[in-house]
Amino acid sequence: MTTAEDEIDDSSAPLIEHLAELRTRLIRSVLAFIAGMVICFTVWNPVFNFLTQPLCDAMAARGESGDCGLILIKLQEGFFVAISISLLGGLILAFPYISFQMWRFVAPGLYRTEKNAFLPFLLASPGMFFLGAAFAFYVVTPLAFDFFLGFQQPGSVLGEETAENGVAGIAFQGSAQEYLSLTIKFIVAFGLCFQLPVLLTLMGKAGLVSSEGLGNVRKYAVVAILVLAALVTPPDVITQIILFVVVYGLYEISIWLVRRVETRREERLRAEGYYDDEEEMSDIVAAEDPLHEDETGSSGRGND
Repeated sequence: MTTAEDEIDDSSAPLIEHLAELRTRLIRSVLAFIAGMVICFTVWNPVFNFLTQPLCDAMAARGESGDCGLILIKLQEGFFVAISISLLGGLILAFPYISFQMWRFVAPGLYRTEKNAFLPFLLASPGMFFLGAAFAFYVVTPLAFDFFLGFQQPGSVLGEETAENGVAGIAFQGSAQEYLSLTIKFIVAFGLCFQLPVLLTLMGKAGLVSSEGLGNVRKYAVVAILVLAALVTPPDVITQIILFVVVYGLYEISIWLVRRVETRREERLRAEGYYDDEEEMSDIVAAEDPLHEDETGSSGRGND
């Protein structure tokens, strides 16, 4: 028997009206995305300078003077760099509005308890993504870029002879588009990795996973995280260790969050009368003391 709070909102509409509403929500989302793109396109230079700061800091730490060494290999490459920044920035700026539009479309079909359960995860997801992106930008990328720059060597560079005459010099003259693509990959990868607690907690609330099950597969999770660290990060042991420690820490936090969800669910069911504490206690005693039943049975037979 469902209560009035659990009833679905009275917004049952024909299929055509639902499709029309979906079209309206999508059009509004696309317009917000385009507006965000236009805004970011007008400031793509400062955004690009901000994204190149880890590279500049890494080159300055190695004592390399001058600019950061990024060049345009193709004539149209600068335009595509601006478009890439506009696409990413437009999505970030429009994401809150797009999420709101999708929520307004889905919410009428959910029970009130489902809304209360799903809304916190909808709010936590972008926050965890930005936390992972900030960690990648301020911690991981400086280490990775310093590792990559370590493969340079002095020599005859751009026709300038050095003390080591006849040695082929290796100097960084990177493509602006390639650098931007690599930086975005780091940011997106860590942002998605930080979604792990949100995803597992939501699955635990839905009953798809349990804290005990996550704990039992911990050794397999360690192997999977090690493989992920090897694929996402460059062949730099320090960066791989950092990613492994962070993601494994998020996995343990996820187990704790799922256990907390299970505890709250059990308390709610017990308050509603679904659990009998006396029967549960007797089951626990029987499980912990297997001789309890035999002693009871033998004493009963003696009395007979």
